[in-house]
Amino acid sequence: MPDDPATTPPPAAGAARGPSGPDRPRAEGRGLTPEAPAAPPRRPRRQPTQVDLARHAGVSQATVSQVVNETPDRPARLTPETRQRVLDAIADLGYRANPAARSLKGKQNRLLGLYAFEPVFPVDQRDFYFPFLLGVEEEVARQGYDLILFSSAVAGARRPIFVEGVNRLRLADGAVLLGRHMSREDLAELVAEDFPFVFIGRRELGSTPLSYVGADYAAATRELVGRFAELGHRDIAFLRQPGDSEPTADRERGYHEGMAGVGEPITHEGAFTTADLRALLDAGVTALLAEPTEDDRIAADVEAAATELGVSIPEDLSVGLLGDPTWSQSANDWTRFAVPRPEMGRRAVRLLIELLENGHDTARQDLVACEYLAGETLSRPRRSGRS
Repeated sequence: MPDDPATTPPPAAGAARGPSGPDRPRAEGRGLTPEAPAAPPRRPRRQPTQVDLARHAGVSQATVSQVVNETPDRPARLTPETRQRVLDAIADLGYRANPAARSLKGKQNRLLGLYAFEPVFPVDQRDFYFPFLLGVEEEVARQGYDLILFSSAVAGARRPIFVEGVNRLRLADGAVLLGRHMSREDLAELVAEDFPFVFIGRRELGSTPLSYVGADYAAATRELVGRFAELGHRDIAFLRQPGDSEPTADRERGYHEGMAGVGEPITHEGAFTTADLRALLDAGVTALLAEPTEDDRIAADVEAAATELGVSIPEDLSVGLLGDPTWSQSANDWTRFAVPRPEMGRRAVRLLIELLENGHDTARQDLVACEYLAGETLSRPRRSGRS
């Protein structure tokens, strides 16, 4: 009875049917070579363990553990010869310590985390966050640490640090945080866990002090108001961003302090239109101080409104930016102050390492001075305004 083609497997590719096919016994004799057995599948190479290191170096596992887990403040108490034998075994076998395991033991891995509450990767040199990241990377390398970039593991606008109750930053010894729209709930959880972190930018959490490195926006804004006042401006409007974030609050405080004895404060919040500019000019305003956004929208809006009304900057209207534009296509060289973003990133890393090495029971803060840039959008007012 012939084989059922539906149940009989086909011959291997290249095999012949009939007497010379795969069912024919292979002869072994002169001129004929027996078929070699199939090689067993290769197993993945096993990672060497501390037991392997001990056997290779001819020492105890406890000795190996001393070398693997030593730190600058807790060196291995071994003779130089014994320690070198363990190091040679590590090099010979290609041993790599498990960072997560070391974290569970409470030891530092010399790994620093970087977490952003907004999407910042990939970036380019015109990006708002790029200078911060550049400063962080430079200082981490200079200090001899490694850097882990954390991004959100959850889809959506919110970027939580804690996922299903687990702090994903725990792989690192501590973390640098940045982002305008952070989660205060996550910050409270980090404080409760006693996890070391430093925020780039001044941040508050109720009555709980946080460690941060921020720009001194209040002092820089106050100085800018003073420079406008020195040229005769008295009616200076402040264009602020919506919300009560710390950077906005600091700029607003500096504006009010600077306007004391100069003129009555005038504040506009949110989007800026041609109608808004017309209303301010009709009220006698001769200068604007604008809080920039990450996308430079406010600078573009002021420029567009002035163009539509035929208002010349700075001849008819002086304009100052309370920060430096990031990637604006404007031809204006704005009068402004520069935010020291790379330096803030570097100082945040130094402060984090200080917390790790000296304890982080007490929060530490550092405000960095901003640099005034004269630009070309400030001149004496043609009219005296309301006064």
